[in-house]
Amino acid sequence: MSEIQRPGALYQQVAAAIREAILAGEFAPDSLLPSETQLMARYDVSRPTVRNAIAALRAEGLIDVRHGKGSFVRSSGQPVLTIERRISRTTEGKFVMPGGDLWQEAEEPAAYRTHTTTETSRLLQLGEEEALFGCDRLLIDPSTGTRAMHRTLIPLEVADGIPILAEEPCKRPAAIYRLLTEDGHKLTWSETVRARMPLPDERTALKLPDATPVLHLARVTHDTDGRPLFLEELRVGADRAEAAYRITADKQPTRRTRA
Repeated sequence: MSEIQRPGALYQQVAAAIREAILAGEFAPDSLLPSETQLMARYDVSRPTVRNAIAALRAEGLIDVRHGKGSFVRSSGQPVLTIERRISRTTEGKFVMPGGDLWQEAEEPAAYRTHTTTETSRLLQLGEEEALFGCDRLLIDPSTGTRAMHRTLIPLEVADGIPILAEEPCKRPAAIYRLLTEDGHKLTWSETVRARMPLPDERTALKLPDATPVLHLARVTHDTDGRPLFLEELRVGADRAEAAYRITADKQPTRRTRA
């Protein structure tokens, strides 16, 4: 039995003791923690105290409670999936993304009409409540079971210039790139990545464990004048995946010197 002699609520003391045991390696990553009864005996506390301590550690992201199996120490290893985020173009003008065949659609894509929000209007450089064509996909990587939510948002103004986009807004991004190029646009891209806690629907769709953030990737396709043409969003559990990028140096204009 480990004696608890620290200030603070009793459940916080128990949580601190379990945390120290995890960080010291007594409980290895992916291992099953002792049962509630065993923890009660180890720390000489009641069941509610143990449950509150476990809840605190879940909120910290140190442990994962699997219903019917018990509490497990979170793995500290590498994500099971690396998502390459570069774009290539073949000599025939076809756009290719590494891992383009990685994802399978878990459900039929859903096309709809929507409007810009505060966030999407900022990324698309439009006013709020501007009309958009949207398409939502739920994807799965069959080799790892990783799930992802993918969304494309195309401004009505852009789609009006390419009627097939208005008729089929659920075309895959590579196909949209090609349609835009064939319409005379020279494309560039920018992308942001952030981690945040999931919304309830995201947690359900992605089957995220408790206290698990999502990676939210937002890629904007621009014309050469910098005008945003459409937005892609990818959301995936931060415990499952990492994003990888190839970085090249931009060419700076050469300064002319006076003779």
